[in-house]
Amino acid sequence: MPKGPVHGSRGGETRGARKRGMAYRGWVRAVVASGLAIPSLLPVPASAEPAYVVVVRGYVDTVVRPMISTPMVLAAIREQNAKFNDVSSTDIQVLDSTYRSEVETGDLQMVSAILSTPVSRYLKEKQDASQGVIVEFFITDRNGLNVGESRVTMDFWQADENKFLQTFARDSDETFVDRAERDEITQILEAQASFTIRDEAGAAIGIATVTVALDAM
Repeated sequence: MPKGPVHGSRGGETRGARKRGMAYRGWVRAVVASGLAIPSLLPVPASAEPAYVVVVRGYVDTVVRPMISTPMVLAAIREQNAKFNDVSSTDIQVLDSTYRSEVETGDLQMVSAILSTPVSRYLKEKQDASQGVIVEFFITDRNGLNVGESRVTMDFWQADENKFLQTFARDSDETFVDRAERDEITQILEAQASFTIRDEAGAAIGIATVTVALDAM
């Protein structure tokens, strides 16, 4: 799960989107009240998903997916896919190494260029409007390279991680929820969820990943 120094348009947030968020929170409270609290104290079958997975997947499918299905997001991904249409594995490694080096040294030239794009600002605004639920939000192209990010991630290339391997690489439309972890710095219990992004024709063009604070849901 990418961890980096923490730190798009809320003016475009519709009343319907706000209602969906409020309705979802009501659903979460109902889930918790019905015995799916985090963590659940009830015994569950070994094959059953942890309760937080149900909650996170519901939030992503209800609240986050509509944020991604916008012309601006899809256009940004298509543009980068065209830009890196013939990118080699060596080039990808160089790009990822450059990005990670900037994160380590604090010389954020490539990183700053990504953060300043309209799509990154849009993701940041959605994060800020989530009332603390979303702590990280980023999207990639079909190569797993970041297209936009709400905050600095630890790396630029995601295609070697489960977030990509369990979604885009499998041509899956399921929301993949990774293991919950407590952030070492903030001590916030977080879970990361990812899903394949498809264009208007249904073709897979990238993924979206959101890290949510379970304590804020």
